[in-house]
Amino acid sequence: MRGALPYVLSLPALLVCVGILIPFFTAMYYSLLRFRLSLPMMKGFIWFDNYIAFLSDAAFWNTVSISLTYAFLTVVIELVLGLGIALLLVRPTRLNNAASILLLLPLMTAPALAALMWKLMTNPNFGILSYLVSLAGLTDFRWASDPKTALLTVTLVDVWVYTPFIMILLLAGLRSLPKQPFEAASLDGVPRSFVFFRITLPMLMPYIITATLFRLLDSIQQFDIIYSMTQGGPGDRLMVFQVQAYLEFFQYTNVGRSAALMIVLWAITYGLSNIFIKHWLKLRERARSLA
Repeated sequence: MRGALPYVLSLPALLVCVGILIPFFTAMYYSLLRFRLSLPMMKGFIWFDNYIAFLSDAAFWNTVSISLTYAFLTVVIELVLGLGIALLLVRPTRLNNAASILLLLPLMTAPALAALMWKLMTNPNFGILSYLVSLAGLTDFRWASDPKTALLTVTLVDVWVYTPFIMILLLAGLRSLPKQPFEAASLDGVPRSFVFFRITLPMLMPYIITATLFRLLDSIQQFDIIYSMTQGGPGDRLMVFQVQAYLEFFQYTNVGRSAALMIVLWAITYGLSNIFIKHWLKLRERARSLA
């Protein structure tokens, strides 16, 4: 019985792995097909033609550009804000602990629900945010309905929802750092800026890489916020991978192209994950040497 215990304990992980691999290989299979739900009789293998078509498709490269831009903007802003808030709350006082709990409330809101809330608040007729910007002289600020400000609007929603996630990870990292280097620096009268950039930041870097990786992989696959607010519009201004694949499947019934888009998205996230994990391992070793 003891010999079978490791296999029994690993069974849930095996079931999760199977649950992941079945949809993955199904998507891989459909990506090699010419298959439209509206024309099921024309189903047939075209192998890599769906992928080859992407190379000369301006809409595809627009999707790649918007997805990467959105991911970069949201992650950078959330990382800066999350680190700043974590530094302010690093001392474990009652007030700081209560503030950290309150700041987690946006993270408990479903992204689609948060997007609908912001859609109401940015409504040009009765939205509170539209009223506030009108006080600043912007009387016709169209938020997500204007191609020039649509990306800004969905970025604000994403930042509002997910900054607490980075904040709580970095706060846990800051509170777990060894105190000896900081005590020695304090005794020597080392400036705070030097302590932050030469001691705190290098030791915190593994936590920063972890938080960045989680948010980057989530941002580049964003669907809820963008689809709830703009459905990828206006025009194709916010046509990210998930929204484009959704529309290809349910609106244009092009199953093969939709599956190919998701496989390309998987390849991008896989590559980014490998890069971040390699850097994380190096930074973890460096942080241990500093400690």
